[in-house]
Amino acid sequence: MTSRVRAVRRRLARSGPGRTRGHLDFERVTLPARDCDLLRDLLIAERAGTVVEIGLAYGSSALAIGEALLTVAAPRPRHVIVDPYQERAFGNAGWDLLRAAGLDRIAELVAEPSSAALPRLVAAGVTADAAFVDGSHRFHEVFVDLYHLRKIVRPGGLIVLDDDWAPPVRTALRYYERNLGWTAIPGAFAGGTYRAEVPRCRAVRLPDPAFEPPFQDFHPF
Repeated sequence: MTSRVRAVRRRLARSGPGRTRGHLDFERVTLPARDCDLLRDLLIAERAGTVVEIGLAYGSSALAIGEALLTVAAPRPRHVIVDPYQERAFGNAGWDLLRAAGLDRIAELVAEPSSAALPRLVAAGVTADAAFVDGSHRFHEVFVDLYHLRKIVRPGGLIVLDDDWAPPVRTALRYYERNLGWTAIPGAFAGGTYRAEVPRCRAVRLPDPAFEPPFQDFHPF
């Protein structure tokens, strides 16, 4: 099964998706193959069995996550993908690739905004080992995604953000690092494709046990 996923990943990296929103949109939007490999390896090292992903687009990161889940071979692997634009903006390009890889048997696509989908996952008691965030890059929406994901990802689990170089993304994450004990995993994405001194993705570990700080203990971010 993993060989089928790898074949689809290679084809996507070599030839691109079957359809795009416009010229060079795939190259601009998708997570590059090298970063996808680093994401896959990190999830395998963590023995992740359930992963929540925000944003599907052309499916490169989702394929890497699926490969990791199959490699770990947890009893009931689960990949929850939240993307309200997959059909109307991307023509299901990413989802079709997951289906071609056979990953639709462990993945589910939630076609609504993360601000609506994530609270429902919390209410349903969904617990994940890790999350990958590559949705809206607006500060307030990244902040809200992280707020809900801290209730979904288990204590000690991982959250990975794409485009950590973007000020709105980095600033939203900084609040949780400075106030809620999230800690960066050094070198997790060293050798990625943004710039040598500024990796494209950032991986953080949630504290174990989880805690709520007193409101007086606020650190500006």
